[in-house]
Amino acid sequence: MIIIIVFIAIAFIVLSSTVLRMHPLVGLILAALGVGIAAGLPVDKLAETIGKGFGDLMSKIGMMVILGCVIGSILDRSGAAVKVADVILKLFGARRPAFAMAVIGAVVGIPVFCDSGFIILHKLNRIVAERTGKSLGTIAMALSGGLFATHTLVPPTPGPISAAGNLGIPHSMGIIILLGLLVSIPNLFVSAWFAEKYGSRVVEGADQDLGAHSGEHPTLPPAWKAFMPIVLPIFLITLASIGHLLEFPPVVSQWLGFLGSPLVSFLIAIFFSYSLFSKDRSGAMIACFKDGISHCGTTLVLVGAGGAFGAVLKETELKYLVSDWLAHNEMSGLAMLLIAFVIAAFFKTAQGSTTTSMVLTTSILAPLLLSMGFVTPLQIGLMVMAVGSGSMTVSHSNDAWFWVVSQFTGITPSSTYRTHTLLTGLQGLVSLVVTLFLYFVLVGVLDL
Repeated sequence: MIIIIVFIAIAFIVLSSTVLRMHPLVGLILAALGVGIAAGLPVDKLAETIGKGFGDLMSKIGMMVILGCVIGSILDRSGAAVKVADVILKLFGARRPAFAMAVIGAVVGIPVFCDSGFIILHKLNRIVAERTGKSLGTIAMALSGGLFATHTLVPPTPGPISAAGNLGIPHSMGIIILLGLLVSIPNLFVSAWFAEKYGSRVVEGADQDLGAHSGEHPTLPPAWKAFMPIVLPIFLITLASIGHLLEFPPVVSQWLGFLGSPLVSFLIAIFFSYSLFSKDRSGAMIACFKDGISHCGTTLVLVGAGGAFGAVLKETELKYLVSDWLAHNEMSGLAMLLIAFVIAAFFKTAQGSTTTSMVLTTSILAPLLLSMGFVTPLQIGLMVMAVGSGSMTVSHSNDAWFWVVSQFTGITPSSTYRTHTLLTGLQGLVSLVVTLFLYFVLVGVLDL
């Protein structure tokens, strides 16, 4: 019975945002209430369970999401994102512009939402196309592929952070970053190849040069400063994880863990970012905080609502039923990763939001991890990658990312379907294959 209840709840969540046009927050909360009542949970405790699930997840990742959004706004307003793009383009040269744009997108997409990153860099598309003689569609598709890969798989963007929090490993963000980078790299080659092969076939509509979030930057910061807000937190988080794995002396590990916690590392990067502004630094940073906080508000609400839905699921008998089913069917870890991919792809295609897909899928999987045999941070991190891979598949007209790529490139919706939508599906499949390979090698062969 509980299986039918959960399927009805999932169908309602999808239909509430796509057919009934409800805000996803309303759909999630109503679904949580419905599951709780139908499953026979004590009604006097149901509201408390929902509130606790919302608050518990927000306490784990809320500040990380906010500060990640602030760093993205800093890169935009300071011109650092444009400088990063310029450096990478020069590094790869005019002979490989598609791959260069994919790398640019991947670097900027780590701390910046993919739609924001595309808007920030969309003017660069035309400049690169003119300089290299490549079509605008080729350059734009390569950029969008790079942005989408790291946005979905590499913290500090909210999707992988939320997934890690839901699955109980918010303090293993270094592992998520390393795995996300490994899975993202093949995506860059695939994005560049796809853009070169199919990007030139797009049909341009009216010029949709709508302008970036911020104005022009007459003076760009030095390259080392521009990269620092991106590189510094990643370096500190990764160093903390390495110190833990290599069993450094306790005092060293404690300090590395403190400095490499997402909260502290993001704050260090933000304080460093004051140097990116040459005039009115305090005023500029206040504006960045306002932009970042306003941009991530909806994401925080959806993340918390997903946590509330997951908290109700944890109180039902679902985990025991699935545990019994798994015990009798003896499914492998590879099969469970594939199932996670399919669930996430269903949510992504049905309701549009990558982050919401990751939150919903991991909310469902969280009570089942132990029974599925996913115990260590590495194993659970690979589950995050499988969910992220599914949450790429696919972006179409119910996804704001689809319209950002279409409108800010100036290509028709039909051409966007034939290129952007197909590329996101291909990226999801490639990411899944890489994730399954990593699981086979790291868990199956090396038994890590």
